[in-house]
Amino acid sequence: DLSSRSRKSLLDSPPSSPSPSTKTFRQERVSSRSDSSGVESPSDRLSARTSTYTRRENRLASLSKTEDDSASKDYKKLYEDALTENEKLKSRLQDSKQELTKIRSQLDRVTQKQDRISERSSVFESEKREKEALEKRVSDMEEELKTFPALARLQALRSGNARLLQENKAMLRSLARLTQTASLPETDDL
Repeated sequence: DLSSRSRKSLLDSPPSSPSPSTKTFRQERVSSRSDSSGVESPSDRLSARTSTYTRRENRLASLSKTEDDSASKDYKKLYEDALTENEKLKSRLQDSKQELTKIRSQLDRVTQKQDRISERSSVFESEKREKEALEKRVSDMEEELKTFPALARLQALRSGNARLLQENKAMLRSLARLTQTASLPETDDL
């Protein structure tokens, strides 16, 4: 992969212009060739240079073409792989959403149960308090009932006392009448 990248970057780059030292070296080589083979004209040099560039360009184009074909196939494969991966992720997302919905509904049910239980416990606590208050009242009443005979006796004494007071008043009245009649002079009319 790294070698294809470096090759591609080299192929994509335009041909660089030769440095001055490289130019002189090439000129010397060409001149030495011309000396050995005979006379070389400037047009021959130009055609040789053009043919070299053309061959190079043709080679680069063929390499680029095969790389483009393989790259387009790779892109197509990568695209298809990405699509399948997206579909898998979408299905996982749907599954996760459904699971989240289930968990939320379960959480709601549990929360409602806890609310009911807490309501029941608060009701139970209030009922427990009421029960304790009633038990205390019953125990107080039982204590009262235990003292009830003494109260009954006290009540009987009070009613007896009130009766005796009434009798006493009645006697006083009758005594007052008797004394009044006794103190009156006796008349024959009677």
